[in-house]
Amino acid sequence: MRIAIGADHGGFEQKQQLAAYLTNELNCEVEDMGCFSTESVDYPDYAAPVAHAVAEGRADAGVLVCGTGIGMAIAADKVPGVRASSITTPAFAELFRQHNNGNVVCLSGRFVDLDTNKAIVRTFLETPFEGGRHEGRIAKICAIEAEAEEA
Repeated sequence: MRIAIGADHGGFEQKQQLAAYLTNELNCEVEDMGCFSTESVDYPDYAAPVAHAVAEGRADAGVLVCGTGIGMAIAADKVPGVRASSITTPAFAELFRQHNNGNVVCLSGRFVDLDTNKAIVRTFLETPFEGGRHEGRIAKICAIEAEAEEA
């Protein structure tokens, strides 16, 4: 599985550890899209490349880490075809995949510990989309995106 990963300064340290976890324990191919230090940066600069990689099919999924995960989710969701959310528990990760066919998980590097974020990532990657009644809901989300692109 190809994973695009990115972070701002608030998520840098966990991003480094999550990238190693994805590579060494989950056997994923990881593309690190920055940032590369704890120096202050703007999270949209790192959310956008990850979101575009997922939307364009260059990555199967995305992982973003900032202080809360919220800013990354807002920025990533601006890219058509991306369904990103700030996730704080493995149970939410499971529902995000099952019901929303989420493709970019956004994590808190300041308020959620590394072990929980590892569990979130594993659950996110291992949980399939349920389809069924949820397919129509995803289609409606895609229609909203299409309307916004036309405007």
